[in-house]
Amino acid sequence: MKTLSKSLLLLAGAVLSSPPALAQPVCGSGIALQLLGSGGPISDDARASSGAVIWINGKARLLIDAGGGTYLRFGEAGARLEDVDFIGVSHFHTDHVADLPAILKGGYFLSRSHKVALVGPTGNANFPSMTAFFSREFSEGRGAFSYLSGLSNASDGLHLAVHPTDVAVAKAMRSKVWQGDGVTVYALGIPHGDVPALAFRIETPKGVIVLSADQNGSRKEFIDFARGADILMMPAAIDDNADEQSRFLHATPTVVGKIAAAVNPKVLVLDHFMGRALRDKDHNVQIIRSFFKGRVVAGRDLSCFPL
Repeated sequence: MKTLSKSLLLLAGAVLSSPPALAQPVCGSGIALQLLGSGGPISDDARASSGAVIWINGKARLLIDAGGGTYLRFGEAGARLEDVDFIGVSHFHTDHVADLPAILKGGYFLSRSHKVALVGPTGNANFPSMTAFFSREFSEGRGAFSYLSGLSNASDGLHLAVHPTDVAVAKAMRSKVWQGDGVTVYALGIPHGDVPALAFRIETPKGVIVLSADQNGSRKEFIDFARGADILMMPAAIDDNADEQSRFLHATPTVVGKIAAAVNPKVLVLDHFMGRALRDKDHNVQIIRSFFKGRVVAGRDLSCFPL
C-alpha cells in the first residue's frame, strides 16, 4: 500500500489540470549555456547557488549542478524535466546539489515516461559517491525521500527513471559519461580541497563548453581537458588575499587568469560569486584580465551564452 502522503501528492498534481504555462526558452534555438545560479553557499549574494543548463535546439537537454535556488530558476528559464537527458553533479556541497530532489520530484507530473543519466564523483570518508548519494536520498524505506524511490525505475507513480553513475575523480584521463544527438559529455576530477569533484566538457556540433566547478587550480590535467573550449566557465569565489583554507578549496583570480590564458577560450564566464567576491568583483576581473586577454564575462542568474 502506498503512503497517504504520496496519494495526496498525486491528487494535488491532478488538481492542477490547467497549470500556468512555462516561460519560453530565452537562449534561442541553437546551442547555449545558461546559468541558473551564479552564487555560492552564503545567502549574502542575492543569487541562486550553482547550476547551469545546456540548451540544444530549444530544449534544456543537460543540467549541471542543482544548488539551492536552481529549482526556481529552472522553471524561470523555461526548462522542462522531460527534455533533460543528462544531469551532472560536480560535488556534494549543498550549494551544488541541494535542489536536486526538488527537480527530480517533477517526475510525478510528466506526460510520458522518460529516463535521465545522473553522473557524479566517487566518494571518500566525508562525502558519498553519486550512487551512494542517490541511495541515501531515494532508496525505498531508508532514503531521506523514500517516497520518491520509484525514481530508480519510473514506477510508483513516477514517470522518470534515473540511472546514477560514479566517475573516479583520481583517474588521469577524462571519462566519457554521455553521448546523444551529436553531443558528447566528458568528466574529469578536479582538486577542490578534500572534496571529490568533477569538471564537465561538452562537445557539440557548434563548439565546446567546459564547466569547472569549485577547484583550486592545481591539477595540470585540467588544462588539456579544457583546451579548445569556446566557452570556459570558472568560479570566482575568492580574492587573491584569501586565507589558506579558502585557497585550498578555490582558485584565486590570479590562478583563474593563468588557467584561462593556458586554455584560451573564446569567452571566460565567471560564476560562483559570494558577497565579498561581488564587492571585489571589478578588481578581481581586472586581475584575471591581466593574464587572459580574451573576453571575460561576470555571469548572473539566467545569463545566456550561445555558441
